[in-house]
Amino acid sequence: METFLISVGAITFAELGDKTQLLAIVLAARFRAPVPIILGILAATMTNHSLAALFGSLASDWLSPDLLRWVLVVSFVAMAVWTLLPDKLDSEPTMFARFGAFGATLVSFFLIEMGDKTQIATMALAARYHSVLLVTAGTTLGMMIADVPAVYLGQAAATQLPLRLMRTIAALIFLVLAAAAIFDYARRFF
Repeated sequence: METFLISVGAITFAELGDKTQLLAIVLAARFRAPVPIILGILAATMTNHSLAALFGSLASDWLSPDLLRWVLVVSFVAMAVWTLLPDKLDSEPTMFARFGAFGATLVSFFLIEMGDKTQIATMALAARYHSVLLVTAGTTLGMMIADVPAVYLGQAAATQLPLRLMRTIAALIFLVLAAAAIFDYARRFF
């Protein structure tokens, strides 16, 4: 249960103010079809995060536990710094509009998540907890918790939420996870 809850929390806060949340707002304004957009976000996230978690889990099999722990610490610290940087959507996603609300959302979200901080965090969480299923379920739920309100609330959500505070909290969560990994490693020597 710890794996699932940490995955939900880390991704929920990391996603606030992220470009995928901005994409959800743009798609909601463009298509005015919340259910297909939400289903597209869900399908894209489940696919993307399943692959990321699988990769993270496999990487943990190839790396020594000590090296993996330090990769995890560095990745959590990097996530903390990256989370503090606000994202912006470079352009409106018109390329996939011909696929309708669901298809445009599915393709846009899948592509925009490639190399995103939530995908990298999913890999790191799967490498740490060795559970593709729980990490994928947790990170997917975290994405949905952050993005579904953006679909329904649109621009109002983006301008009313204290995103700087949310990014700071997310950064602190990643730093706590890094500290916990260091503490867990240091505990072996004492």
